[in-house]
Amino acid sequence: MISREPTLERLAVAQCLLLDPYQLNEAALARALGTIGEHKVDDADLYFQYTRHEGWSLEEGIVKSGSFSIDQGVGVRAVVGEKTAFAYSDDISEAALQDAARTVRSIAAAGQSRRVKVGTATSVAKSRLLYAPLDPISTLDSTQKVALLEKVEKMARARDPRVVQVMAGVAAEYDVVMVARADGTRAADVRPLVRLSVTVIAEQNGRREVGSGGGGGRFGLGYFQDAQLTQYVDQAVNAALTNLESRAVPAGQMTVVLGSGWPGVMLHEAVGHGLEGDFNRKGSSTFSGRTGQRVAAKGVTVLDDGTIADRRGSLNIDDEGNASQRNVLIEDGILRGYMQDSLNARLSGVKPTGNGRRESYAHVPMPRMTNTYMLAGDKSKEEIVASIQRGVYATNFGGGQVDITSGKFVFSASEAYWVEKGKILYPVKGATLIGNGPEALKHITMIGNDLQLDTGVGTCGKEGQSVPVGVGQPTLRIEGLTVGGTA
Repeated sequence: MISREPTLERLAVAQCLLLDPYQLNEAALARALGTIGEHKVDDADLYFQYTRHEGWSLEEGIVKSGSFSIDQGVGVRAVVGEKTAFAYSDDISEAALQDAARTVRSIAAAGQSRRVKVGTATSVAKSRLLYAPLDPISTLDSTQKVALLEKVEKMARARDPRVVQVMAGVAAEYDVVMVARADGTRAADVRPLVRLSVTVIAEQNGRREVGSGGGGGRFGLGYFQDAQLTQYVDQAVNAALTNLESRAVPAGQMTVVLGSGWPGVMLHEAVGHGLEGDFNRKGSSTFSGRTGQRVAAKGVTVLDDGTIADRRGSLNIDDEGNASQRNVLIEDGILRGYMQDSLNARLSGVKPTGNGRRESYAHVPMPRMTNTYMLAGDKSKEEIVASIQRGVYATNFGGGQVDITSGKFVFSASEAYWVEKGKILYPVKGATLIGNGPEALKHITMIGNDLQLDTGVGTCGKEGQSVPVGVGQPTLRIEGLTVGGTA
């Protein structure tokens, strides 16, 4: 059997779903891009998307809700200097495409820029093969999906008699995108995405606490075998039971140790957003203009890597048709660069980094993270915890907020422990970590050898758009963070 090159295979899938049913062909795409190019623009593209989503949720022993949706459409964009002209339609037809193109052209007409040359010959963009181009919704039938949730509930209840309530959910998404750029470049991606979540409530002596677990990635639902389910259930139940024993946390400035894996969400929020190209080009980030300078302690290396196979935040191409990359943002404490989409890269005089992302065809792309994490050091987790004289060991996080301009952040720890003289004494509740991202980077004094990525649950919000992401880090010791508590 002879198969096509993977990028061509994905383009064929996209054409079958997004162009052929609506009598669109390469000539129609060229005409729409040509309409935009009648006025002076720096760049223009068409972004077609087809998304099918299914979700099931279980509560109180029964599947209480299910959802299924299909969405499709096209976004039409022109860029003039710093200005973006954008229109979108959920009607994929040449008439709608031309109407959107004329709308974008009129918006862009006031711009003073060069006329972009519309490519007469097409070329296939460079791409990657990081995940199978499958439809994850069809990898289990409805009966099997219900049985999967029922198994999760039984496993959680059997784990401990104090578990009084279990909520579980499974979701699958099949996403096909196609990008047609004005220079003739064509790119496509077929993106599977699944996620399973479990939340438990445990009760003891009238006190109730909650814990959660879960994971997923870019593969089929068959990934959720017993070993994975056990990991998620144990995570949720252990968190709830630990919090049943938690006490009030002392407040003040102290040493804080962050666990590996999901606690990297603090790195994502407090540092990652500040390294996105739009904030730095506009000078609104605390990291603006500091390339080549020391911004973190020695040993701190931070990457954004969209090329890790099967990961939730990974992409074969970004939403502008650029191949994803492994970008070193901070190397041994020195700032090396920022994450860029095409617009901000052009205005900054650098190349795009594969970080142009958008929530859907109805949104404009912007610089966004993919999988953001810190590389490992040489200390064991046990050695780092044992080094704490008086402080907090935070192993899981809930929500958080960051001010990009100042770098100040506030995070709530959902699972944390009080440590004195190297000994974990008891779990604490209500620990809030307060600090400044750039300053915290400079006060990392120990880096663990236990780098872990999260299990595949992250969703990042920016300017009203949400995209799937990954985070990760090794165990870290940070000096001088402020812990807000209740004691």
